[in-house]
Amino acid sequence: MQDSLREHSWPVLCSVLLHGALAAVVVLMTMRSISHSPMNVQPIPINAVVVDSQVLHAAQREQMERAAEEAQRARAAAEAQAQAAAQATAEAHAAEEATAAAAKAAEDAKVAEAAKAAEQVKAAEQAKAAERVKAEVETKAAADRAAAEARRELEARLAAEAKQAAEAKQAAEAKQAAEAKAAEAKRAADTRARLEREAELRRQLAEEEHVSAVEASPLRDRYVASLRSRIQGAWIKPPSARVGVDCLVEVTQVPGGVVTSARVTQCNGDAAVRQSIENAVYRASPLPDPPDPALFQRNFAFRFKPDE
Repeated sequence: MQDSLREHSWPVLCSVLLHGALAAVVVLMTMRSISHSPMNVQPIPINAVVVDSQVLHAAQREQMERAAEEAQRARAAAEAQAQAAAQATAEAHAAEEATAAAAKAAEDAKVAEAAKAAEQVKAAEQAKAAERVKAEVETKAAADRAAAEARRELEARLAAEAKQAAEAKQAAEAKQAAEAKAAEAKRAADTRARLEREAELRRQLAEEEHVSAVEASPLRDRYVASLRSRIQGAWIKPPSARVGVDCLVEVTQVPGGVVTSARVTQCNGDAAVRQSIENAVYRASPLPDPPDPALFQRNFAFRFKPDE
């Protein structure tokens, strides 16, 4: 309001001064017309020398009536001027009131505009505050979700690590138990192997002693004689054979006396003699069983001398 008054102060002041001057002029003219004495009516010269008194009185009354009419007209003009001045003053006052009302309306419009702008600013600030609160809530919710996810991941990782540690411990215990069992089995196997080796060694010693004893006995000579007799009995003498055939024959047999290989390594006969001796060994298969199993030899050699 004060800004509006300051803005329109000069136009208002000028309007007030103008209306004041007009009112002053009207008042002065009215006062002057009222205070002005009635005009002196100059008597009309009469040519007559002698005038009747009644005529004179009539003329005086007529002059007085005209003077009264003039005064009446002057008062009416003064009143009209006063009314015009009052109307001008009223119009000036109305103009001032209109100007003040316009200024007030403009001020009210400015106030309303300012209030509207303030409301808009307030609404914008409230909207921003709401958006900020919403963003903070969403940020907090996102942070809570991230924290929950991180907590779940941590719990899952800890559970996985605990499970892995338990599995590793179980595996280590199983490995330790397996190693202990393997070590125990190895010790048992080593003990069995040692005992078996000792038993085998004792058996071999006993067998060697038995073989030595058997070989030193007449049973070996009889067994070799039976082999030689069997093979020589199966020999078909070739035409090229001479007297005094002497050949060394190597024989391979399996239990039961079945011959699997026969080869003449040294011989004083020709190829036919050699072949005939090898054929005789195959024909003599299966060879006689030894009188004692200790005398059985898978590979043995003997001298083939059919003339002895």
